[in-house]
This record gives sequence, structure tokens and C-alpha cells, in this order.
Amino acid sequence: MIRKVCVMGWPITHSRSPLIHNHWIKTYGIADAVYERLAVPPQELNATLRSLNDWGFIGANVTVPHKEAVFAALMRHDAVAARLKAVNTIVTTDMGLEGRNTDGYGFIANLKDRAPFWLASDGPVVMLGAGGAARAIAAALEAEGAPEIRIVNRTRTRAAALVDDLKLKAARIYEWTDAASALAGANLLVNTTTLGMKGERDLDISLDALPARALVTDIVYTPLETALLRAARARGNPTVDGLGMLLHQAVPGFEAWFGVRPQVTPELRALVLADMGLAEEKN
Repeated sequence: MIRKVCVMGWPITHSRSPLIHNHWIKTYGIADAVYERLAVPPQELNATLRSLNDWGFIGANVTVPHKEAVFAALMRHDAVAARLKAVNTIVTTDMGLEGRNTDGYGFIANLKDRAPFWLASDGPVVMLGAGGAARAIAAALEAEGAPEIRIVNRTRTRAAALVDDLKLKAARIYEWTDAASALAGANLLVNTTTLGMKGERDLDISLDALPARALVTDIVYTPLETALLRAARARGNPTVDGLGMLLHQAVPGFEAWFGVRPQVTPELRALVLADMGLAEEKN
């Protein structure tokens, strides 16, 4: 019997999850397995979840706009998904479907892979934005030992809601116009907004107050080197692009479905970049 996994979203044609997982299925010789796209309109989500196993799927990934709705629809969650109230991975267990969230794991794993010298405990973190991605990243950074999380957001109420909802123990909120104060003494700067993405305006922020040793990363990966990363690299800061977060967040799900822990390799990274019509940046 074919073991099927899918990624559910609306729309879904943009997803590169099939490219990643089918590469691993081939690499590790997983017999009778396939990973597919499943276009699921919001009004059909609950019926799809009820039918998932009947259709032969042993699990799924979840992408926009379904992450919060899947959390609400499932009765079982891992601790991370329960805290974030969002699901990006579904695993079939003896007790039924379980919702998990690996976004924060993917973010931290990418930093450890591309910047192994960096330690979360070495100083404050500055996070630009307070949306869905910021929730997963803030929770992961706190779990990793960041002593302080400084949230810079245009809307203070949204940042405050993030802090309250996640019960972040050491968080400070900064106005967007006061970003320079937030950067002073920082160990990490992360952009969780869509600013800098292809088709969006660039992130306009002065890095003058940022220590030269601070790591700078961006969850945007189209372009691979955003204006933020380019500016940081030009002044000597180490940088990490956002593509690895996409790749690493896929690892725990594949392991849960197929019993093999896959590796994020240069070959996989090159495969995804080629599909995006990009090449590795030359520093």
C-alpha cells in the first residue's frame, strides 16, 4: 500500500514541500511513498481532515491559510502547537490525528546549521514584526535560552498581544520609530515581516546601533539575500538567509511519517534554489 502524505493549503501550487519530501523519499529509498499537493478551500477543511486517513494519507503539512483552523479542528496537539495555537504538521497516531508545529524548530535549526558559532544565550534578540511567524520564532528563541526578546512592531497592541498570549517571560516592546534603541547590545536581529520580499518594499531600518558581532537573519528567501542581509553583510555582520528555515522545518515531519531522520544537504538546497530560478549567493 502506498503511504501518502500531502501539503494542504489554498492556493497550494506555490508549495515546494513536495520537492523537498520527494527528494528525501528518493534519497533514503522509502518504498511505496509519495508526497502530494492537496488544494483545500477553507469551507472543505473539516471534511478533508475527517477523510484524510480514508484517502490513504498517513500525515500532512499545513500551510496558509489553514494553520490556525487545523489547530482548532484537531483534538490532539503537541506542546508547541498547543502554545502557538497553530499547526503545520499532522501525524497519524494510535489516538488519531495529532497537530504539531515545527516552524520554530526550523528557524533555530537553520541558525545552528549556517551559523554554528551563534548561541541564543549570548545576548538580547531583536525581532521585527509580531505576526504568525513571529509567534513561532519568539517561542523557539525563548526555549533556546534568549535572555531577552525585543519586539519591534508598527502596532504596539499586536506586539503586546503576542507577549501576553505566549506568556513570554523576558520580552520588551519597542515602537518601530525606536528600533535603534532596540538594536543596542543585541546578539541577533531577525526580520519576521514580509518587507524585503520580492514584490514588497524593502525593509528600511538603520543598523548603526547594531553590534558588529550580532547575527542578522531574515525569514524572507525570495530574494535569497534581502536588502537587510546585504546591508548587514556590508558592515561586517554575519548573516543567515531564510531558505534553511523552510528546509529544516520539514525534517521532524518526515521522520514522524517514515521513520527516517533526513538531512538538509547542499544538494537539497541547490535543488530548491534551482526550482526557484536562483543560484547560491556569492559573497
